[in-house]
Amino acid sequence: MTLRCAKLLIAALVIACGALAGPAMAALAGMPAPTRIASGVYAFIGTGDAVAPENHGIVANNGFIVGKSGVTVIDTGPSYRYGRAMIEAIRKVTPLPVTLVIITHQAPEFVFGAAAFRDRNVPILAHVRAAQLIRDRCSICLANLRKTLGEDEMAGSRVTVPDRTIDGTTEIENGGRKLQLLHFGPASTPGDLAVLDTETGVLFAGSLVSNGRIPELRNEQIPGWLAALESVRALDLNTVVPAFGPPLRGDAILQTGLYLRELDASVKQACKRGMSLTQAMHAVQLPAFSGYKLYTTAQPQNVQRIYLQLEKQ
Repeated sequence: MTLRCAKLLIAALVIACGALAGPAMAALAGMPAPTRIASGVYAFIGTGDAVAPENHGIVANNGFIVGKSGVTVIDTGPSYRYGRAMIEAIRKVTPLPVTLVIITHQAPEFVFGAAAFRDRNVPILAHVRAAQLIRDRCSICLANLRKTLGEDEMAGSRVTVPDRTIDGTTEIENGGRKLQLLHFGPASTPGDLAVLDTETGVLFAGSLVSNGRIPELRNEQIPGWLAALESVRALDLNTVVPAFGPPLRGDAILQTGLYLRELDASVKQACKRGMSLTQAMHAVQLPAFSGYKLYTTAQPQNVQRIYLQLEKQ
């Protein structure tokens, strides 16, 4: 074989490999750099906006914890492409392998990167109820994300059911790091987990806490959610990484609870006044939270959800 032929063959192989890799192998625009929260603890901070093509669905927070022998990932983002980008970003921080993924809850912005880790035989853990919801409902969420973000953005994404489950608060050790997986009962979802790194006091709160963004009510139990927030407040924490928005300290986590209380009370008052559902969706406003992201879309939807629940009582 001549040198020219060899070069042409190599070039053809490179092109072929790129074609086989497909769009899921391409770099991900808008991927946030990991933010160091504490020693060995990093978070990817999303935009906090609604999922849209311009943000590639990178709206939620997730992160990883580096131990002596391995890495624990907490939540995996909205797509296979995002999961791959996480893996590459983690490699730039540490050569240690990812040895466990923990899913805090089943919302689509947090789960569809899991396939990238499954393809590397990394165990994926969640609460048993979250795993059930991923199995039963996430195919619909995936279809919706494909419509919103497009087939190219979601290439390779698939429903990935966790292969390890727990049914209550559990302490584990992974990669030489002790972690508390906290379940406070049905709260923002039936299977919420919060992940506490005991060494640094950093808590990944999952959907229990949002910062500067209206929480979207889907599978919630508001009394349980409020009780869970009080339990989180009682912990000896250094930093809380919420589902959305910048990390929090101290009593700042209570803003989520304050919103839920005011929302619940305002909808109940609207019902007592005899407002129809449509009237309540327009009339129930919470000015203190009107500057939060998603207020104009999530607020009336949240009013609708609570109103319909009250009608069933």
